[in-house]
Amino acid sequence: MLKHAIPPARFYSQVPNEIIRHPRLSSDAVRLLTWALSMADEALEALSDTARRAGIGKCAFTRAKRQLVAEGFLHEWRRQNDEGRWSTQQMISNVPLTPAEAASARDGRPSPRFPAAGEPKGRSVGRPLKNTEENNDNPPSPDRPADRGREGKRAPASPAAAGTVPAPLLERGGQALAAVSHAEPRLRLSGREVRALAPLAGDWLQRGATVADIREALTQWLPEQVLSPAGLIRDRLTRKRPAAPTFAKQRAAARSPFEAHDAPRVADMRECAGDHVQPRLFRPVGDETLCGTCRCDEAEAGGGTDAAIEAAHRGGALARELLRARRTKAVA
Repeated sequence: MLKHAIPPARFYSQVPNEIIRHPRLSSDAVRLLTWALSMADEALEALSDTARRAGIGKCAFTRAKRQLVAEGFLHEWRRQNDEGRWSTQQMISNVPLTPAEAASARDGRPSPRFPAAGEPKGRSVGRPLKNTEENNDNPPSPDRPADRGREGKRAPASPAAAGTVPAPLLERGGQALAAVSHAEPRLRLSGREVRALAPLAGDWLQRGATVADIREALTQWLPEQVLSPAGLIRDRLTRKRPAAPTFAKQRAAARSPFEAHDAPRVADMRECAGDHVQPRLFRPVGDETLCGTCRCDEAEAGGGTDAAIEAAHRGGALARELLRARRTKAVA
């Protein structure tokens, strides 16, 4: 696809790609959000009026508004004044916000997501540390309940980054990281960071882990402030990586429960000696040479009724013995 784009010199808005390419927002929701974000800060217009100007119908506006509220781009508060009249206050944002963060932004308080600027402090006494390529960090143990916001900045490289992860698992790992990034604001990643960390997540899937395991490992015991989401995710994916399954476990997982017998299924079958258009195989119970259909036809014709009954009794007894042996083996 060819693209010819001229950067505008005036009258334009900057919209994050996360909004334009959001997987859970419809086209009406994206249009409504971008239209509202393009308006001036002093413009006091209800979102329903914005939807009317954008050409969005009532039903489509209701669905778009529900999606924006669910994803954290729209927040509403209903208030009652002294005269008993109700009013609705709306706020939109270009990043997903929790109700507490939205209330802080509405009241002008510092958001808990970003650290507030503190008072300047003097320099500590002593020589600066020598900048070397050696990793001197002492990462916390896996049993530690909380991690630092700067953990994993210089995590050791994983062998999965060398291209040993298959392409399908690499894609699934990237999708798992993107889902975690959209669900947890403190672990917000860019597209470049998702692609860089996808081999580590794909290595987890290759070792037998599930997407739920990756999500739990990345979101459990998160600190209140994460200064480097990509570094934290890289450290946890490297440090908490599950052990590779042994060869015996791989063989056991690859084998189907129906492959318990080493011999082929047709090894104990016999060709029927009756009159058939094509050869018919059946599994004999004893030394009979006819299939069940031929034996029934022979019994109805009056020849060999006793033999058919005897064969049926032998078959029932043998079937009961096989079921009893299988049940005993399962209990053991």
